[in-house]
Amino acid sequence: MLTGLTIKNYALIDQMQVNFNDGFTIITGETGAGKSILLGGLSLILGKRADLSSLKNPEKKCIIEATFNISNYKLKPLFASEDLDYEEQTIVRREILPSGKSRAFVNDSPVNLSSLQKLGEQLIDIHSQNETLQLVDDSFQFQVIDALAKTEADLKSYTTTLKTYKIFQKELLELKQFQAEAIKEHDYNSFLLKELEEAKLKEGELQDLEEEYEVLSNVEAIQEKLKISNQLLTEEQVGIIENLREVKNNLQKLSTISDKYIDIFNRVNSCLIELDDVVTDIDNYQSILEVNPSRLEQVDAKLALINNLMQKHVAQNVLELIKIKEELSIKVEATENVDKDIADKQNQIEEIKQTLNNQAKIITEKRNKAIPNLIQQLQNILAKLGMPNAQFEITLIPASDFLNNGKDQLSFLFSANKGGQFNTLKKAASGGELSRIMLAIKAILSQYIKLPSIIFDEIDTGVSGEISNKMADIMSQMSKQMQVFSITHLPQIAAKGNTHFKVYKEDINNVTTSNLIKLDYDERVVELAQMLGGTKISDSAIAHAKQLLN
Repeated sequence: MLTGLTIKNYALIDQMQVNFNDGFTIITGETGAGKSILLGGLSLILGKRADLSSLKNPEKKCIIEATFNISNYKLKPLFASEDLDYEEQTIVRREILPSGKSRAFVNDSPVNLSSLQKLGEQLIDIHSQNETLQLVDDSFQFQVIDALAKTEADLKSYTTTLKTYKIFQKELLELKQFQAEAIKEHDYNSFLLKELEEAKLKEGELQDLEEEYEVLSNVEAIQEKLKISNQLLTEEQVGIIENLREVKNNLQKLSTISDKYIDIFNRVNSCLIELDDVVTDIDNYQSILEVNPSRLEQVDAKLALINNLMQKHVAQNVLELIKIKEELSIKVEATENVDKDIADKQNQIEEIKQTLNNQAKIITEKRNKAIPNLIQQLQNILAKLGMPNAQFEITLIPASDFLNNGKDQLSFLFSANKGGQFNTLKKAASGGELSRIMLAIKAILSQYIKLPSIIFDEIDTGVSGEISNKMADIMSQMSKQMQVFSITHLPQIAAKGNTHFKVYKEDINNVTTSNLIKLDYDERVVELAQMLGGTKISDSAIAHAKQLLN
């Protein structure tokens, strides 16, 4: 609900501040007094693009600020999605700087025009006779039907399921794309994997093979050197061990003479024992060492294989080759399992598709039950508004695809005359008829959902006094559920308002300024009398005005 409006330096308005109540508010004024300026200022609050020419004084900035009570509008999710601070008393401010730059704020937080427009749609609905695009739009027509059908919870569940359905479809497409790409690489990856698996690689294997290759390649030279070493150690006459035994025997004899020779005797004895072990090891090496051309060939081939694989895969060692083998194994396995993954995803999609169909069916059934009620209410209201022969033909057409709001397409046809052909609203209804249809629809909607504050801008143009009375009754009835403004030239409508404001112009120091004033009872009588009979107010006009007010 709009509770306050402040306008500074905008068009003909120097400075204006006004507070509004709930219920039915009337705004009147002579043509050119500035009613359109008031709407223009509100349009800026709703996110309309700013125009530098709107500044009254081009050297000062223009400020338009509106206060709304949004406690009943359930707008917390919208505030959260737009990253705005939620306040039940929300203040929206728009500034136009002399430089031409425009700024917008919601509760003192800067916002872009997109966010402001989203919020504005939930706060104020400005409707004039020329603004009928909303009425002929499918989404708005569905909103009307769904309000009567009470499908809000069903549509929420459907939307959630549809979101999951679309995610699954995207995942299925990605799986198929992966499959298409993987098939191209599968054979090559399988070949590489098989090659690495057949190599039976082990961490540290390269170093072991290189050592074995060196031994096998030099087996005869190793045997020769081991033989010489053995001879040097064990020859009976000149061998090291034989000489060391002689040394040992001599020292043993000395140790019996003096204890000081015992230590050196023990050390020589230790050397002799160690050299005996060395001879044993040499003998062992000689016994196991043999020329093995076959094994040498095997080792050489394995080394060549490993080096080739390292070069092919740009690897530094066998460990890197093993990691590459594991990665290839995962790729190959994923390619081989993608058929199953695709089948599983298709099954998931079929299951959720069935759920969607069931949810859409419930929505369709509820809509079909609500349509006759909507038609009846529309025709009843329009009959009161001078359209007794108005008829609607509203039908749901099954859609082949899942749409954002169900699985229905809508045919919303209208005929203004008996025996006339049904056609779309855009083709079948005149501007005045569309205006009355919109009033009827808004009146019906106000009974079922919480609508934003609505401003009817001279939608009564061209209607008779009796019909204007009915229009006023409808707007007055609507105002019991919502805040309703009517900008009007008709006294029959102006008299039905709970609150009455007048837009007027005055010249101050040769400068024309527009302003807005709230009328008390006596001022309303005068205003209505002028609307009835012109500037020269007669006693009969005063009496008629009081009669209308009472």
